[in-house]
Amino acid sequence: MQVEFSSDGRKVKGHLAVPKSGKGPGVIVIQEWWGLVPHITNLADRLAEEGFTALAPDLYHGRCATNPDEAGRLMMGLDVPKVALDLRGAIDFLLARPECSSAKVGTVGFCLGGQLSLYAACVHPGAVGACVNYYGIHPNVKPDVTKLEAPVLGFFAEKDAYVNGPAVKELSDRLTKAGKSHEFKTYAGVDHAFFNDTRPEVYDEKAATDSWKRTLAFLRKHLAAAASHSGSARRDDRRGR
Repeated sequence: MQVEFSSDGRKVKGHLAVPKSGKGPGVIVIQEWWGLVPHITNLADRLAEEGFTALAPDLYHGRCATNPDEAGRLMMGLDVPKVALDLRGAIDFLLARPECSSAKVGTVGFCLGGQLSLYAACVHPGAVGACVNYYGIHPNVKPDVTKLEAPVLGFFAEKDAYVNGPAVKELSDRLTKAGKSHEFKTYAGVDHAFFNDTRPEVYDEKAATDSWKRTLAFLRKHLAAAASHSGSARRDDRRGR
């Protein structure tokens, strides 16, 4: 369903998908450089089928690209400070929804969204309990990983011309230096955007299936742990500790 939330006095739309049970752990799904296209809303729906309450915010505010040149212009035209506010607004909105059962959200993003998934976990660290980054890239989005509190799961492609081996190593080294928990997997023989099944020229079913299974397990593990930790903290508060 389409929803609307506030961000620094502005209204931002998004796609909210709720599991059949009516409630589940919250996950923010972040778009590729194409915008909030059906591929992304479908991923939110797939997460709902797996028991999550998923919100895909429209970070392009109604615009979508149909070719790489247009997508590149939209991506590079992002106002990064406003995007940070939009991501914070989306996270707070989802956590406040009665359909969200978790104390923290997970973030999952692809391409541009992969970098923004990590960025969201850094700009709103106390509210993000798990971060998944699929081959994330944006030259002007620079997450401050020292602020990160969530564990990170990253998926990359051996043949990626954008997020290549040295770039993946550099990110891993930064996270290690900052003492942040992370697990990266690079799939051999596949290209950037291997998860996007609407692009047959790059889609790889084996890598997409494996990474999706890992993503679901990662989100379930860490969002459940965050909920348990939050519940313990609330019990301690009631006891006056």
